[in-house]
Amino acid sequence: MEKQSVLLVDDHPENLVVLEQSLDGLGLDLIKATSGNDALAIVLERDLALVLLDVQMPGMDGYEMAELMRQFDKSKYIPIIFVTAIDGTDQQVFKGYESGAVDFLFKPIVPEILRSKVSVFADLHRQKLLIEQQVEEIKTLRGILPVCSHCKKVRNDLGGWDDLEVYVR
Repeated sequence: MEKQSVLLVDDHPENLVVLEQSLDGLGLDLIKATSGNDALAIVLERDLALVLLDVQMPGMDGYEMAELMRQFDKSKYIPIIFVTAIDGTDQQVFKGYESGAVDFLFKPIVPEILRSKVSVFADLHRQKLLIEQQVEEIKTLRGILPVCSHCKKVRNDLGGWDDLEVYVR
C-alpha cells in the first residue's frame, strides 16, 4: 500500500520544517502549504489521511479552511488537527471543534505527541482504504458468483440452486 499523505499547513515556513522534522521516519508523504487557499486546492485534489492546520494565518484562517473542507464531499471526512499558538481557552477550542477539528496541538509542539497522534490517523486511513478495497472485491465476486440473497444458495451452471458447499466441491 502506498504512503499515507498528510498535509501540513502553516504560513511560517519554519513551523513547517519543525512539523516535517518531527514526523520524519514515519513513512508518510508530507505535503506542505503556506496558505489556506493553497491548502484547500491540495485537499480537493489529493487523498489525504490527515491535515495539520495552523489556526492563525493571514487571509483564510484555519477555522475558515476547516469549515470550507466540510462543504465538499471529497474533504468533509478528512481529520483535521489544529496546530496553534493561541491560548487554549474553552471558547477557542470549542470554535475549533465546531469548525471541524478532531483535535488540537498547542505550540511549542512535543514531537512524541505529534508523532503518536499522526500515526493513529495514518493507520485509520490505511484501514479505511483496505476496507474500501475489500468492498470492491466483494462487489466483483458478487457479479461473478450469483448468490440468492434470501436462501444463500449459489446458482449452478445448469441454472439450478446449490448449497455453497456443494457448489464449491
